[in-house]
Amino acid sequence: MILSRFERTIAKRYLWPGKGEGFIFLVAAISLFAVTLGVWALITVMSVMNGFRAELFDKVVGLNGHAVVQGYGGRLPDWQAIVREAQATPGVTSATPLIEQPLMASYDGRVEGVLVRGMRVEDIRANPTLKGHVVAGTMDALVPGSENVAIGSRLAEALGAEVGGQISLISPQGQTTPFGTVPRIVSYRVAAIFEVGVYDYDKAFVLLPMEDAQTLLMLGDAVGMVEIETADPDKVGAILAPLAAKVGRQGVVTDWRQMNASLFEALAVERVAMFVILAFIVLVAAFNILSSLIMLVRAKTRDIAIMRTMGATSRSILKIFIAIGLSISIAGIVVGIVFAVVTALFRQQVVNFVQAVTGQNLWDPSIRFLTELPYKANPFEITAIIGLTLGLSFLATLIPAWRAAKTDPVQVLRYE
Repeated sequence: MILSRFERTIAKRYLWPGKGEGFIFLVAAISLFAVTLGVWALITVMSVMNGFRAELFDKVVGLNGHAVVQGYGGRLPDWQAIVREAQATPGVTSATPLIEQPLMASYDGRVEGVLVRGMRVEDIRANPTLKGHVVAGTMDALVPGSENVAIGSRLAEALGAEVGGQISLISPQGQTTPFGTVPRIVSYRVAAIFEVGVYDYDKAFVLLPMEDAQTLLMLGDAVGMVEIETADPDKVGAILAPLAAKVGRQGVVTDWRQMNASLFEALAVERVAMFVILAFIVLVAAFNILSSLIMLVRAKTRDIAIMRTMGATSRSILKIFIAIGLSISIAGIVVGIVFAVVTALFRQQVVNFVQAVTGQNLWDPSIRFLTELPYKANPFEITAIIGLTLGLSFLATLIPAWRAAKTDPVQVLRYE
């Protein structure tokens, strides 16, 4: 919609309050604030939800892969053949054998449930989720036969463990005696403490070389599962269908959607629900624009009639009031985007400030899974939010603009 110089001049004039129009200006200011609030809230909440899903996906998949081939009874004796079959499958980028077993850990009299994970040394050092997330010690100390382990930061806090301390892993699979099975207890040195950012992992994981895990759990040369990564995690089912048919007698293939179905489905539902709820703020803003323009048209009826007698067309009047409403909307969108950017840059400080003021823990990692508030802006979603706001604002301007354009100067000026 292109405005002529005359139309731009009148639109600018009507955007500022005239004598006795303070209330109309107040309603327009409230409309501007409502648009700002709606855009700000929508962009911020949707970006946080996107960031939450992306962070969870990266951390969960980074440690568990896109899929796993899990052996029946927790054992894969012929795992080398499965690794070769997986690597030969089109679309598979890597296949990693590993052992994962829930056990108990003891440190200076404190006992916690842990998840022991055994991996090949080269896989530990190449894992992007573990690499660069060591907060104390070094992963280089994890070599077969060294009796060194790495533990999560939250587990270290719970046990009071430090690098160099001795942690005991307790396995129920021990020696059989006439009095029953004696649990197997093996001591290891804490060589590293890591923090991947997912509370459940940092609270439970004990990482050690695969050979040491096989000795601890008396697995021989067997492993528990083979972790698989694919070129496209969204097509993991189709990619791994041929592999599932080949390894069906030895184990079952489970992809990341099946392992975390309830979590990601809940996130998707919450994401849609939050968008719909927050979109009502924009709808309210559109109604505010509608009401402010209706009052402005009533206040400017005489001016409109005079402009019509001087040659202004109905189309010009229509464009003027549509431009006024869209100007309010665009200004609110710009301010809302600025607020969203500032919120993104200082989101953790905002959370910490609110927690300090209220005394409430707003981001408990044990509930939220992640240790920090994530944020990931999606350009497509931001464009959709801007389009939704402009669309609703445009619809809100049509009725008052059409009413102004249909003003009959003869009827208005008859008694002037």
